[in-house]
Amino acid sequence: TGFVDQAQSIADKLAMTFHFHAAMKVEAEQYGDAILTHLPEKLIRSGPLPTVRGVPGLEPRGALWAAIEIDGVTLNVFNTHLGLVPREQRLQAAALVGEQWLGHPDCTGPTLLTGDFNATSMTRPYQTLVRKLGDCQRLMGLKPSVKTFPSSFPAIRIDHCFVSPEIEITGVKAPFSPLARMASDHLPLIVDFEIRTA
Repeated sequence: TGFVDQAQSIADKLAMTFHFHAAMKVEAEQYGDAILTHLPEKLIRSGPLPTVRGVPGLEPRGALWAAIEIDGVTLNVFNTHLGLVPREQRLQAAALVGEQWLGHPDCTGPTLLTGDFNATSMTRPYQTLVRKLGDCQRLMGLKPSVKTFPSSFPAIRIDHCFVSPEIEITGVKAPFSPLARMASDHLPLIVDFEIRTA
């Protein structure tokens, strides 16, 4: 990135606050996950996810959990990026639904988990997560589904958003603009939702 703190730069341009978890450091640069918002927020947890020992070339992975206040309601927001190896993904998905993250006693009420899971809906890691939270696209009954990878010709769905029952999904899209395709090898996944308060 040319030593640009991308999370900080984007947050500054959008007048937002942000939290960043550096899953990996390469020389003076860091690689990881971020949550940005213009709403009142508090970081609950950031940390590493488990990996498979003894497999060369695996990158460290992590997650973030922030509590964001929306009209007096606290929304638990989790962001992550799972590994590339199925065995590693299974460990990481199990950790996410475990007692340090989604299964934590403080994780109550409206909850949203999003990120690059490197796993389609046919995989065991996806099935682990969808047993805990609903898949936004399935909740809307989208057929065909909104695909995000690769951004140049999106053919598969490995970027997901999962929500608890208090959240109603009102829209899902992935902009296919020249800028979106240039910004990343994944298209952005945009999810519109409302929090049920009754």
